[in-house]
Amino acid sequence: MTEPAAGGPAPVRILVCDDHVVVRAGLLALLDSAPGIEVVGEAGTGEEALALAARLDPDVVLMDLQLGAGIDGVETTRRLTTGTPTAGTGRAPHVLVLTTYDTDADITRAIAAGATGYLLKAERPEELFAAIHAAARGRTALSGPVAGRVMANLRKPRPALTDRERDILAQLATGLGNREIARALFISEATVKTHLRRIYDKLGVDTRAGAVAVAKEQRLLP
Repeated sequence: MTEPAAGGPAPVRILVCDDHVVVRAGLLALLDSAPGIEVVGEAGTGEEALALAARLDPDVVLMDLQLGAGIDGVETTRRLTTGTPTAGTGRAPHVLVLTTYDTDADITRAIAAGATGYLLKAERPEELFAAIHAAARGRTALSGPVAGRVMANLRKPRPALTDRERDILAQLATGLGNREIARALFISEATVKTHLRRIYDKLGVDTRAGAVAVAKEQRLLP
């Protein structure tokens, strides 16, 4: 890491979260050569990232999405950005996703969880460095392919959901399971499952979390 000049801006403090030891080692070596960036810690799980962020006060958390056992990168991002601010700075860190996954559902979930940026691991080092500095200032940083997907989704017309599908989505967003949704809406569990399949098809997702994330992003929930 290049030391800041006397009287210059402080380096961006980075916490790296990735469950692959070799990947973390490569990132640490790469970031150590980056001007104006200081790695203050590394984590292999979401739970570890939360604990270290509270103690180390990073400006930016570099976050992988798939973290093996425990909470994933999306849930970790949500807790980092909406939880209690760190004691030292009085604010939550920005989260910059760095992953190999570029599906619409993954991108939507991460952004809905509060990620400031979304980069793919195939990016050039200088692009990563620039994104880190942008994220530290609260500016959005997206890989080219990711930005293209986001713009394409914004241009899509909103899915035409039926009133019943919207009701089920609203119940889904509260964390209810199929049986609880069926009871709340006075319908059968089989009917709930049928509506969920249609909702997934219309939203272009294949998970409950993905459906809720897309619904929130496209303001389909009441």
